[in-house]
Amino acid sequence: MDFNDTAEEAAYRKEVRGWLEANAPKSVVTSADPMEDAMDMKAARAWQRKKAKAGYACITWPKEWGGGGGASWQSVIFGQEEAKFPHPGNPFAIGLGMCVPTVMTAGNQADKERFVKPAVLGDEIWCQLFSEPSGGSDAAAARTRAVLNGDTWTINGQKVWTSGAHYSDFGLLLARTDPDVPKHKGLTMYWIDMKDPAVEVRPIHQMSGASNFNEVYFTDLKIKDSQRVGAVGEGWRVALVTLMNERLSVGGGGAGSSHARVLKLASDISTLAGPAAKDAGLREKIADWFVQAEGLKYTTFRTMTALSRGQTPGPESSIGKVVSATLMQDMANTALELEDQFGIISDPKMAPLAAAFQSSLMGAPGMRIAGGTDEILRNIIAERVLGLPQDVRLDKDVAFKDIPSGR
Repeated sequence: MDFNDTAEEAAYRKEVRGWLEANAPKSVVTSADPMEDAMDMKAARAWQRKKAKAGYACITWPKEWGGGGGASWQSVIFGQEEAKFPHPGNPFAIGLGMCVPTVMTAGNQADKERFVKPAVLGDEIWCQLFSEPSGGSDAAAARTRAVLNGDTWTINGQKVWTSGAHYSDFGLLLARTDPDVPKHKGLTMYWIDMKDPAVEVRPIHQMSGASNFNEVYFTDLKIKDSQRVGAVGEGWRVALVTLMNERLSVGGGGAGSSHARVLKLASDISTLAGPAAKDAGLREKIADWFVQAEGLKYTTFRTMTALSRGQTPGPESSIGKVVSATLMQDMANTALELEDQFGIISDPKMAPLAAAFQSSLMGAPGMRIAGGTDEILRNIIAERVLGLPQDVRLDKDVAFKDIPSGR
């Protein structure tokens, strides 16, 4: 592992930092649910377009598709530097990080020409339609049905926990096309128009007060066969492209409110025993969090080293999300205990540190599910990083229609 920038990387970092100093917003004020606010969405679109015009949006994508035509390490460096500046929310993350790359990999040429560049510019937003009420974290257990008649598919079913569906223009949908074969073999992928009248989106009210997640219902939704992404029955292979991008994206998000913020909070609060920052138990916790944060940082360096050498990072990227999501939850819980009765105040204008820990506490449970639950990611690490035996699967060779459903 190389901890230092090469001369080329250092020069690029300096270039990026200079551009951000000249172009990044000086401050960003967002609502409790940023993408619900028209002004926040307008600011997000403007920032995305500005980055795209400068070649800093989708840095690794070909220039003809609106990307920067650069290397993966450049994308990592830009992300590191951008995080140091105020910038609007990112409603494009799912589309640009998961859905559109899948279209670029498995879609037809017409779809690539139609969808890629508008997504890069921030003109269109995508969502991912995988999870279902009866499937849990098993995306291959999809029961939403797609039936072909001529060159038209009719889709009926339901998806749930779909982030951003209420403001998305298009969605990537995984549906069951053959129930007579094992579950992984009877799936097909499509793109759909989220504004179609046969698509109903119902926002889910969350404990944070926001409604980022949604239920999505399809009632006799008609789509053309040209909207299929990949071959019939090959939906799971296509989905793996999306899921791998998702886990890398979610895992790269860091640990939310950092241990340094907890230390600052502890420095500002006194307990009956004296300054909270002098409490030995709390100091031990902060030291543990520091060690975990350093581990995440060096895991990122390992990824950067691989990218710099032209290699592809492996399944160890799953480690990032497993650690960062639990770390985020642990720090938020401890911080709110420190705030005592004032911890119930979630108004950013009144709560300590602009309610950073209240926001983290509400978001952490979702982070431990999004992009694969802790259990699934630990299985990936066990099987693909440590080389341990796979879980026993009793449904491997069973037709999907014959799998007990509990109905």
